Amino acid sequence: MILYHGSNLEIDVIDLNKCRPNKDFGKGFYLTDIPEQAMRMAKRVSLIYGGNPIVTRYEADLDKLMNSGLSIRKFDRPDIQWATFVMNNRSGKKIDKDSPECNLLNQYDIVVGPVANDDMALLFRQFEEGFIDIKILTREMTYKKLTNQYSFHTQRAVALLKKEGVIR
Repeated sequence: MILYHGSNLEIDVIDLNKCRPNKDFGKGFYLTDIPEQAMRMAKRVSLIYGGNPIVTRYEADLDKLMNSGLSIRKFDRPDIQWATFVMNNRSGKKIDKDSPECNLLNQYDIVVGPVANDDMALLFRQFEEGFIDIKILTREMTYKKLTNQYSFHTQRAVALLKKEGVIR
């Protein structure tokens, strides 16, 4: 499987210490299997931090990943479990950090699932502030166009990625 990471610099060595906290699936290295999505992210990061958009391409052996003994959490679609997981990781304060409903302590080596884009973030805020209930949140998530993400949270997981090159 080919995965892409969009940034404003080429990634020679993945350093998990440089990853930002409070992301959808916790602090980790995020990729997608959609090259256009990675390029959009690279352009966005370049606008914010300067530099030029660069997409780093990685090979990930799916069989090796699945048989590695790593803890992998996969969300196939946006549902209430996914929304709870994302909200807990983004807030970082409303839940016991050992809970399986978050990845604040990196109990999952890899997490795969939809991206919570700006539309989803608005829905989450409306839900958290009590403007909409769980039924409306779940219904509205169904109609949003989503992209995907693969997040790698531990050195064991990152070691399974092989850099293949860059796209500028």
